[in-house]
Amino acid sequence: MITLQAIGVEYSAKPLFSGVSAVINPSDRIALVGKNGAGKSTLLKIIAGLQTATTGQVAVSDGTTIGYLPQQMKISDETSIIEEVRKVFASQLALEQESERLSLELVSREDYDSEEYHKLIDRLTLVNERIEMEKSSNMEAEIERTLIGLGFNREDFPRPTAELSGGWRMRIELAKLLLRRPDVLLLDEPTNHLDIESIQWLEEFLKTNGSALVLVSHDRAFLDNVTTRTIEITLGRIYDYNVPYTQFKVLRQERHEQQVRAYQNQQKMIQETEDFIERFRYKATKAVQVQSRIKQLEKLERLEVDIEDNSRLSLRFPPAPRSGDYPVIAEDVRKDFGEHMVFQHATFTIRRGEKVAFVGKNGEGKTTLVRCIMGQLDYMGTLKIGHNVKIGYFAQNQAALLDGELTVFQTIDHVAVGDIRTQIRNILGAFMFGGEASEKKVKVLSGGERSRLAMIRLLLEPCNLLILDEPTNHLDMQSKDVLKAALKEFNGTVICVSHDRDFLDGLVDKVYEFGGGKVKEHLGGIYDFLRSKRIDSLQELEKKTPPHLPYKGRNNVHDQNSSLEGRSGGSADYAAQKAAAAARRKKEKQIADIEAAIAKLEQEQQDIEALLADVAHQTSENFQRYDHIKREMEQRLYEWEILSEEE
Repeated sequence: MITLQAIGVEYSAKPLFSGVSAVINPSDRIALVGKNGAGKSTLLKIIAGLQTATTGQVAVSDGTTIGYLPQQMKISDETSIIEEVRKVFASQLALEQESERLSLELVSREDYDSEEYHKLIDRLTLVNERIEMEKSSNMEAEIERTLIGLGFNREDFPRPTAELSGGWRMRIELAKLLLRRPDVLLLDEPTNHLDIESIQWLEEFLKTNGSALVLVSHDRAFLDNVTTRTIEITLGRIYDYNVPYTQFKVLRQERHEQQVRAYQNQQKMIQETEDFIERFRYKATKAVQVQSRIKQLEKLERLEVDIEDNSRLSLRFPPAPRSGDYPVIAEDVRKDFGEHMVFQHATFTIRRGEKVAFVGKNGEGKTTLVRCIMGQLDYMGTLKIGHNVKIGYFAQNQAALLDGELTVFQTIDHVAVGDIRTQIRNILGAFMFGGEASEKKVKVLSGGERSRLAMIRLLLEPCNLLILDEPTNHLDMQSKDVLKAALKEFNGTVICVSHDRDFLDGLVDKVYEFGGGKVKEHLGGIYDFLRSKRIDSLQELEKKTPPHLPYKGRNNVHDQNSSLEGRSGGSADYAAQKAAAAARRKKEKQIADIEAAIAKLEQEQQDIEALLADVAHQTSENFQRYDHIKREMEQRLYEWEILSEEE
């Protein structure tokens, strides 16, 4: 489908990576991983055709469509949410309008034998065929399902996009991309702007979607749930393993250990051989053996050990000045934006040294409450900040607020005061900005590098209450681990707003759940909270009913009770109950038929996927058949959902 041939990129004569070769097949779900600045986003841009490689080339099969979601983009503010998403189907809508126009024109004409009339018929036939090829099973249903899955409410659909934050605008672009159904999806950190529930929905969508996938993400759980192949970029080279990320890390370590052992054994053998040659070089009786050993060394293929990138973030927060016993006390706090109530009756106490998490859907008030604590927003109720509390705040858009024209050193030099100025170089080096990296302009840094730079500000002045709003966005996995370890060692108080399950696990000892205008306190860590909610992942926080619950199982008891009541009631009641029971049986049969059809379609989908795995069977006919099965499956699932909701 897509072939990368010896791709290389250089910036100012310095190679970012070189010799990158890989093949992206139709069924591949690839995790593209590596440290911040390794070149992951650059490689995605090259595959998408938005950037040209310095060396090598990208070969794309004829007819292959590519969808690309960057980390940052400019989005139009001229339409509503629903109108913006409908643009995806603009070609289909235009064809339908043309079909209606041609049909009306044919009805009004009577020159049945004329050449123009026959041309109209041919054009109408062609347009209708194209409509059938492009037509979605249910366009409006698909749009609604996708937008709701990404966290929008139905009442939000008519809202102008100009009213939305950058994160919600990115969701619109993600929705448009998913609805286009390209052959290859290129997603660069898609979870950065998604809440917990939306991440879960996206996971399920990507697992069932038929498109090939290349995904850049620093969310381990998301990668393991979605991808089956891992490509790592490190020190300008790539390592390709046909396993999910967690297994890749194990295999990568095993491979390195095997290389080290093989290298050591070979070096020992070489040393012994060289010692033999040196010892008997001038002895005539050993001349043949010496020459044999010399030729053996000349023919020997020298083993090499892959160089590992051992550079890592070094982070330790300064000792926290002692604060009062209760840094934050909230009593009946309420926040409204106009007529919209965000939350009310928020009452809680955070003790000194506690590490707590704020979790919940976007828009439920997590960042709003943080800003209230910071004194940036007015509120109703009582919110007390304890004695001698010094707050260090990392905002969600902290990295975006940096001046792109300044260098890394200048950025820190402008805010550092006092004795800390003598330590700027050391601090930058600890954050992997040593040497020439400190002279880079901020505008050329990757998202993760900007986040690291923004985090340095937290170290410039000691604090005892750290408030971190999505601190792991854009950070690579190793940097997230280092940050987590530093926070665990920090002897002050921490409030962390995050949707990253792995990051919160083992870090926090109390969870505050935001939802429905309320703030609920849960003692214990993240997984204690999950168990208390009887869910197995944080993403299922907002789900109201268990998924895939059989319809019949939900109604058996009700049906029995109805039958008993019918036998003991009056004739009119009995007739009504009989009719209701008949309607239920009809609905149950409809659902059973749909479920059987879905099972059959799932088997057909598996068969065609197995067929398409062979290059010899990757024909347009088979791809069209595959698309037809997918569309029919979506329609059947939609019908099942409608019938189930009517229960």
